[in-house]
Amino acid sequence: MGIIENQKFDEERALYGSHGVIVRNCSFDGPADGESALKESSDIEVYDCFCNLRYPFWHDHNLRIENCEMTELCRAALWYSDNISISGTKMHGIKALRECSGVSVEDCHIISPEFGWSVDGITMKDSTAVSEYFMMRSRRINFENVEFQGKYSFQYIEDAVFENCNFNTKDAFWHGKNIIVRNSIVKGEYLAWYSENLTLENCHISGTQPFCYCKNLKLVNCVLDDADLCFEKSDVNAEIKSHVISIKNPASGTIKAESVGEIIMTDENAHGEIVTLNQIS
Repeated sequence: MGIIENQKFDEERALYGSHGVIVRNCSFDGPADGESALKESSDIEVYDCFCNLRYPFWHDHNLRIENCEMTELCRAALWYSDNISISGTKMHGIKALRECSGVSVEDCHIISPEFGWSVDGITMKDSTAVSEYFMMRSRRINFENVEFQGKYSFQYIEDAVFENCNFNTKDAFWHGKNIIVRNSIVKGEYLAWYSENLTLENCHISGTQPFCYCKNLKLVNCVLDDADLCFEKSDVNAEIKSHVISIKNPASGTIKAESVGEIIMTDENAHGEIVTLNQIS
């Protein structure tokens, strides 16, 4: 592979159409303010680089990025690319990842509104992220030990597994399908409305009005903390190892909890069964 190192590029399409190249300790920055530095490239490895210009990695194939920094000015950094590995990297520009496939993210720090839209096949491990509308409409997602903060996350996603994660987010998982969340903390308001085939196992969940209008919702050995008006019009089977403030009009299924402060059954179509610890014993 050819090696490009210790150089500074600021012109338009500086390394456009590169193939089989290692880029090391380079800076994409400067007064020419050029875009699309490595557009339409393949078999590229990028190490210890500073990216301060827009759209550097579009339509790329077989891309490896390690220990790099993408600043706030490096917007829409990776679009329409596939077979991507990113590690030890700061992704701080808006819309950093979109319409990509076969993506691996590890030990990264993400501050990027609208990150990860319409991605097909992404693993993320040992990373932190701050975003809004995070991972919208993506599929085949596998996260492990990811800490996330933001709003409107994981909406319309499909086929996802999250393990040992910590999510502080509202309006998460809306319209999501075929999702498993294990051994995680999920904090936020209005969680998972309109979701389908969502399962949470050994999770600590908090926030008002979670899990409404869900289909085939399952909670296994979960704790609901500070959660009220839960499960409205949902098809749910739940084992809750805590007190629940209130449950409202579950459509069907069985909810088992240690105790429930208020049970609201005002809808004639609410046929869900609610069983408390006293009834179980």
